[in-house]
Parts: sequence; structure tokens; C-alpha cells
Amino acid sequence: MLVLSAVLFAYPVWRLGQWLLLPTWLNTCVTLPFFLSQVFARIVLRNRHGSIAFILRGSADFFLGLSPVLLGGVLLGEFILLFSDVSTKAVASLVLVATGACALYGLRKAWHPDLVEVALTSPKLRRSIRFAQISDVHIGSRSTRFLGSIIRRINREQVEFLCITGDFIDQPGIGVDKLQALSEFKGPIYYCTGNHERYEDLEDILQRLESLGVVVLRNRAVKVDGLQFIGIDDHENPERVARVLPFIEIDPACYSILLYHRPQGLEAAARHGIDLKLSGHTHAGQIVPFHIAVNRTFEYTRGLYRIDNTWLYVNEGTGTWGPTLRLGTRSEITVFELSAGAS
Repeated sequence: MLVLSAVLFAYPVWRLGQWLLLPTWLNTCVTLPFFLSQVFARIVLRNRHGSIAFILRGSADFFLGLSPVLLGGVLLGEFILLFSDVSTKAVASLVLVATGACALYGLRKAWHPDLVEVALTSPKLRRSIRFAQISDVHIGSRSTRFLGSIIRRINREQVEFLCITGDFIDQPGIGVDKLQALSEFKGPIYYCTGNHERYEDLEDILQRLESLGVVVLRNRAVKVDGLQFIGIDDHENPERVARVLPFIEIDPACYSILLYHRPQGLEAAARHGIDLKLSGHTHAGQIVPFHIAVNRTFEYTRGLYRIDNTWLYVNEGTGTWGPTLRLGTRSEITVFELSAGAS
């Protein structure tokens, strides 16, 4: 972790300080907090709550997300200085302005999710249905204010129900008061667990959600007005869906919506006649160049996929994990329009 911090954090900050001709003592004082930012955020502030801890943790994570941009800018600056007579102060200013522009753009993308509409048809449907999906909201890393803005936007779309596909909470001790915005949604909410809930106080999280009227689906199905909602608990095993679905009775007469956090198990869902599988987890990489690792890990990373009559939609993440930043990806609220017809 310290080696990574030295490459991502210490080197570019120290180099900019040199280019700006800062005294060594001042450059050290500026660089050291950036160098230790993730150690401080992940260890010292791990279970701390309150506005000060939230701001400090958020600031450290924001710098983490921006660090590849800053590092790339400094490396480009090194190249410019090697082959030109431009002053070091001019290069440093250029790097800082470009990084700042990326920060403002990425912050806006993270705070204002895109509304993505998806239209699907099925002969099983007796009427048109409009509903929303959110995923990876990450309350804890993100604020209750952010959750409130999401629910208000969804309410304006006049959807019948809301599906939450995991990683809704990513820190322990998130009380009902911080989740109260869920009670403002005008319709039922269906939820499946994500990996981050498992890392925290899972049973307490589920109890809080149920107290707000959320339908928690843990390896079970419920039928509502010609629809069947199925939820499977998140697990690292890529065969999780294939192993659990045989123990859940799927009604072939109902339009089935499977909630599973990870975009895995599409083939198993197709074998069991699932109509629509909703997932998240990948964030589509969230920040370039981390999408390269995500694309190597998951076959399905964002958007719509299909096998036979089974559709999979991978939400890119309504919120963000760690840095409140989006570069090269989008935060999204997905609105589905289901209608009767040939699939």
C-alpha cells in the first residue's frame, strides 16, 4: 500500500512542488498528507462516523480517484520539459488546471446520475409496466442527501416499483434516520444483497431496510400481479446463480425479474426461463483506466445483454465507491418500459 501510495500520490505531488519551486520543508509538508491519505482513511477512519470523518475520508478517496489523472499529467509534463524550454512553473500550472477540470467534470458526473431508459417486450405481459433500478448507491461513502435526490428523481418518473441490486450500504452503523428517504418512494421496493453489505453489519442492515417497508429477497421469490421477483444473495462464487435457482420455484406463467448483484449467471438464468436479470457491481470501472481490470474480470460490464429469451441489464452504478468521481463512465438510474409483444 505504501509503495502504491508513493507512486500514485507522493511522486506527482512532490514533483509539482519542485516545479513550483517550493522549499523542501514546505514541499514535504504538502506531500506527506497526500502520501498517507489512504492509510489514514482506510485504517484510522475505518469505523469513525460524523461529519468531520466523512469529509476527511471523502477527500482522501477523491484524491485517490483523481490520482491517475494527476500522475498522467506529471508524466506528460516530464516529457514536455525534456524536449522543450517551457518553464517548470508553466508546466505545473498546466497540469493543475487540467487535473482541476477533470475533477469538476468527474464530480458532476458522480452527483448527477444519467436517466437511462430501456424498453423491452414479452408475450407474458398483460399490460405495460414502468419501473426503476438503482444499484451500488453506497450509502456511507455517499450521503443521505444524495439518496434523497435519487428518490425524488425516481418519483418524478412515475414508476410502479423500484429494484435495488445490492451495495446499497457500505459502512457499519448506518441508521434508519440516514435511510429515511426510502420511505418517500411511492411504491414497493425490492432489494437483494451486495458484497459490501456482507462486509458490514448485514443482519442489522436488512432489519433497518425491512422496517422501512423494503422487500428483502434472500434466495426466494415473491409473486405480485403477474410478476415474479426473485432475489439471490451475493457471493464470490461465479456459479452462485446456477446453484441457487434450482431451489426456487420459477412460475413460467409470470414475467420473472431476477435481482442478483453480480453480472454473472446469465446462462443459468436463461436455462431456468428467467425473463430479466438485473445486476450492478462493476461500476463499469468508474474511473479510467480501472475499466481495463473490470473488463478482464467480467464478461458483462454495462448495459443490455441477451441469451435466448433472457435479458441481462448491468447498471453502471447509481452511486460511487470510494472517490465521488466518474471519469469515462456514468452514474445511472435505469428506467425500464416493459410492454406486451414478441420478445
